[in-house]
Amino acid sequence: MTGEADRRPGIPRGERGAITVADRVVAKIASHVAGEALSRFTESVGRVPPGRRTPQVTTTVRRAPERNTAGGGDGSAAGRQAVIGEVRMRITVELGYPSDIGAQCAAVRREVSERLRTWAGMDVSDLAVSVERLHSVHARHTDQERVR
Repeated sequence: MTGEADRRPGIPRGERGAITVADRVVAKIASHVAGEALSRFTESVGRVPPGRRTPQVTTTVRRAPERNTAGGGDGSAAGRQAVIGEVRMRITVELGYPSDIGAQCAAVRREVSERLRTWAGMDVSDLAVSVERLHSVHARHTDQERVR
């Protein structure tokens, strides 16, 4: 099936049109990936109430700057993936306590950066992971007095 776009003689296929990814799409991907990354830490997940396990994500997406491909680069165009845009984001999580907080935040940063690059063609220029609340096993029992 050939359309008119395939028959245009002067414009190569890779240079036609543009792809844009909305902020909320990037936020949904990041939230999903962050949740997956945190689910691997079983000692922490069981302590966080079910309604608070979904990370909150705030994003800002910028379109990637135009790159000059005429001068020939050291890498082939077929071997590298095109970058659609650049993302700055803040991810807020709630974690169980005690647990390895640093390892969980590092896993979120690493996996979100890798998957946004793979799935959406986005470079993550700034990613902040903040812990909003720690949930302790002792804090769930409201009928008991405070643990000191």
